[in-house]
Amino acid sequence: MKSVNIGICGLGTVGGGTFNVLRDSAELITARAATQLRVTHVGARHDSSTCDLAGIRVSRDIFEVARDPEVEILVELIGGTTVARELVEAAIIAGKHVVTANKALIAEYGNEIFALAEKHSVQVRYEAAIAGGIPIVKALREGLAANRIEWLAGIINGTGNYILTEMRDRGREFSDALSEAQALGYAEADPAFDVEGTDAAHKLVILASLAFGIPLQFEAVYTEGITELTTQDVGYASELGYIIKHLGIAKQTDEGIELRVHPTLIPDDLLLADVDGVKNAILIEGGAVGPTLYYGAGAGARPTASAVVADVIDLARGVGVGASAPLPALGVAIADLRSLPLIPIEKVKTPWYLRMEVADKPGVLSTVASIFSEQGISIEALIQRAPGEGQTLVSLIVLTNNAPQGSVDIAVRKMEALATINGKVTRIRVEALDG
Repeated sequence: MKSVNIGICGLGTVGGGTFNVLRDSAELITARAATQLRVTHVGARHDSSTCDLAGIRVSRDIFEVARDPEVEILVELIGGTTVARELVEAAIIAGKHVVTANKALIAEYGNEIFALAEKHSVQVRYEAAIAGGIPIVKALREGLAANRIEWLAGIINGTGNYILTEMRDRGREFSDALSEAQALGYAEADPAFDVEGTDAAHKLVILASLAFGIPLQFEAVYTEGITELTTQDVGYASELGYIIKHLGIAKQTDEGIELRVHPTLIPDDLLLADVDGVKNAILIEGGAVGPTLYYGAGAGARPTASAVVADVIDLARGVGVGASAPLPALGVAIADLRSLPLIPIEKVKTPWYLRMEVADKPGVLSTVASIFSEQGISIEALIQRAPGEGQTLVSLIVLTNNAPQGSVDIAVRKMEALATINGKVTRIRVEALDG
């Protein structure tokens, strides 16, 4: 039986997990790959106490792995987008297949990397870059290949989902829930990447490219974080029959493509609404299959390693026993990707939830209703809380029908300028996600 040599760059959480999954499940992996997978070279600045590297070449210069003529598949797990890009491109030019878990690298430089791979007749796989152990790349690229994907919506950042779950179930403020997420290791010391939506945006742009056959366009994703959400809004959403989730949403319409990451009210009877804690889930609407939901662990050493090793197995089958044709990284060749217009966020239409603190005076409601009417926004429901003893302000909650963000922007500015409205108007999009 032919063996396939693997080089791993990076022995952190995911790198160590990948090394150990390959070792612990060697017999099963050999059977499924129809070839033996051998880790022959590791590139890492430091050894890992969890990995037995006896008999394996270890280099402190990770580029030694890319230059090693015996390595056939290079696994990039160092993170970042500078050195990692140089490493991946060096491996491709050297004729090696590449597996990576690097979402930022793929989202920001995937077009160039995939084109380079096609030029050198090698493949780049990246299942682990999105949603940890959930095989969502394979599902979109292969399992749903017969479908026109209408839209997808995903909880694709575990940190944000954990925080929102704590705010809903335990009534915790954002800052308190974030502190606990950091203490448990779910959030970094600097959590901006997660709570401001950048991590989810990286993943969404990859999912959208797979779903719609378009180039990767990270800079085009509208991104809004969860730092301004309050337990007050979480509570009102619940009263109205909704759950607030931080979603990545991509839609294909007659006008073009929507790409957006933001807090969203979704009906509390959806399966997606039950995805709690650090779990991830992606709901996809396919033209032939209808809605399908993909759920599981979105991060962690072994779930992510599971996805990395699955890609290694796929590539090893081709190296070891031959493959009829390479699988395009985005489902179609780079030259065949479609150029579809991207819809500006100002023109994207959704229903809206708005909350404002208003003076308990006659005429305030009619003024607010007039501002909405001027912008062509119809009101679906309106709730005004009775004032407490001694209070001069009351909460006014409005649900609208479909309205473009540009019109809502104007309406909010006009309302915030009123003397009878105190402070900022909170606004959150609403999605039915019912196809």
